[in-house]
Amino acid sequence: MIDPRILRDDPDRVRASLAKREMDTEVVDRALSADSARRAAIAEFEAKRAEQKGLGKQVAQAQGDEKAALLARTKALAAEVKDAQARQGEAEEQWAAALSSLPNLTAEESPAGGEEDFTVLEHVGSPRDFAAEGFEPRDHVELGRMLGAIDLERGAKVSGSRFYYFTGAGARLHRALVNMALDLAAANGFTEVVPPSLVKPRAMEGTGFLGQAADDVYRIEGQDLYLVGTSEVPMAAFHSDEILESASLPLRYAAYSPCFRKEAGSHGKDTRGIFRVHWFDKVEMFVYTTLEESYAEHERLLAWEREFLDKLEIAYRVIDVAAGDLGLSAFRKFDCEAWIPSQERYREVTSTSNCTEFQARRLDVRTRTGEGSTTPVATLNGTLCSVNRPIIALLETHQQADGSVRVPEALRPYLGGDEVLKPVAP
Repeated sequence: MIDPRILRDDPDRVRASLAKREMDTEVVDRALSADSARRAAIAEFEAKRAEQKGLGKQVAQAQGDEKAALLARTKALAAEVKDAQARQGEAEEQWAAALSSLPNLTAEESPAGGEEDFTVLEHVGSPRDFAAEGFEPRDHVELGRMLGAIDLERGAKVSGSRFYYFTGAGARLHRALVNMALDLAAANGFTEVVPPSLVKPRAMEGTGFLGQAADDVYRIEGQDLYLVGTSEVPMAAFHSDEILESASLPLRYAAYSPCFRKEAGSHGKDTRGIFRVHWFDKVEMFVYTTLEESYAEHERLLAWEREFLDKLEIAYRVIDVAAGDLGLSAFRKFDCEAWIPSQERYREVTSTSNCTEFQARRLDVRTRTGEGSTTPVATLNGTLCSVNRPIIALLETHQQADGSVRVPEALRPYLGGDEVLKPVAP
């Protein structure tokens, strides 16, 4: 959640941020009203409690009719205190709900608007000119079939639409990409983690995934557990209710886990192949640091994502995501979008978000200040490798006319030195 002091002291800043997200700004007025009601309820309860304590002293010193009257007032006041306490509890809950409904503030640099209003920061590499080479590029579905690498038919047979098998070269490629990503992370000081893929509601709520993204989440009925759509969730909750020593920051983790998404809002979108699926594996970077350092750390996460994509020798662009396309907890987000030859357009393959103190406030992750007090940390996340989408970009970018695929040089050690993935016999 956002810092309540910003809401109280600078509500126009919150309204401006909501407007950039193309969201209703009336929620600010509702939150302020809830805060006023909470403060009034607290004042009323404290006044009643103070009167109650004062009466106790008076009763001990009074006699006769005066004592009887004081005792009668004490009895009535006890009921009033109980009612005031209940009203305070209700007001606190309404305030907490109102504050939790507010998304994070947005960076001044983030473009206003929705999904299509991003800003392109840079193009890296040039899309390959297949026409000049004299052949039409195949898409990853056909290449996957020719290589014996992707089995969509059996995936659908066993699990339904948007499921698949990686087989042979596909399974080896999957493992190679994961290992290359983890090695890159380790070389940059990240601690490798294999987190749980099932989490309690607090972890989902704390990261903002039970808000606007709730329809995309799988819930395990009867167990009050959720399948994570990204290891950002268990990693954000990893240090929940802890105070981190400032000398330990930044804490950098590279988490490898399966991810599960309903893709509830994507009916009819990307139904062919493995671009938008219900399950995929991912290596996710996650960082705890100070708010002041979070902005530079965000740039570092982007640089590491770019380093990984550079190793794949694919063309991509970097975009500054528009405020209306940010998740609930993101302050600013960069996406790297790879050129997909069969679609003749750029598609997202990695992203990195600075969530500032938003998640840490919800999950109570703090650090000590120089004065000995505590303050929320900042959290950041970045996809180093979501496996499926890099496989798509890699297969389509490096395909040859005969259906074989050239292996990028940096990936060859992870594939036993193979320089080419060759079609299998029919």
